[in-house]
Amino acid sequence: MDGLSQLETELGTIFEWHLTAIDNAIEPAILKTLWQNIAVRYNESQRAYHSLQHIWQLFAQFEQIKHHLNELHIIALALFYHDVIYDPMRSDNELKSAEYAVEALRPYLSAAQCQHIYALIMMTANHELAECSNAQKNFDAAYLLDMDLSILGACWLEYEQYAQAVRQEYAHVSNADYRNGRMAVLKGLLAHPTLYLTDYYYDRLEKQARQNIKREIKILHAS
Repeated sequence: MDGLSQLETELGTIFEWHLTAIDNAIEPAILKTLWQNIAVRYNESQRAYHSLQHIWQLFAQFEQIKHHLNELHIIALALFYHDVIYDPMRSDNELKSAEYAVEALRPYLSAAQCQHIYALIMMTANHELAECSNAQKNFDAAYLLDMDLSILGACWLEYEQYAQAVRQEYAHVSNADYRNGRMAVLKGLLAHPTLYLTDYYYDRLEKQARQNIKREIKILHAS
């Protein structure tokens, strides 16, 4: 079994475990189909960063913080589906992913659980917490958003690979347009009072993330 197949198999096992923890009556064949429908999308050719490797990286983070979560199975499912639809030429990927997740999970989750996953995925569009009166849900959402941005606080070598993969996904965009667009995104991130919403991620990654972003901006300026 090659590395990608192993990754896909292990992630499939994790997906099935979290979904059956909510609904243990789902038939094994249906679980397999649900997972294959996810995997085939994350394996699409236009993805260089938003791939199964990204999901694997997120679950490495998830293992470290899951004991903090109130609804860990819901957060896990939101992670699996948050980039299930990804087209670099569109601006509604989060919406399409949220709709896809609800459609796929509706037969097995309650309406409230589906709505929660929908809201979580939509928050990844701007990485800001939605207005929510439920403190526990906002607490969990903050961890999900921080996991999704954890790559920003990785060592420079990993961050550089991430930045190169994002550029690869936008191969259809000219260098000048990409430079301007990417710098706007990065400066937008730096404008946030904090990149990370939880103390856990702020303490561990905030300083490194800001250094990485400033370094990439410098490189883009010089290109």
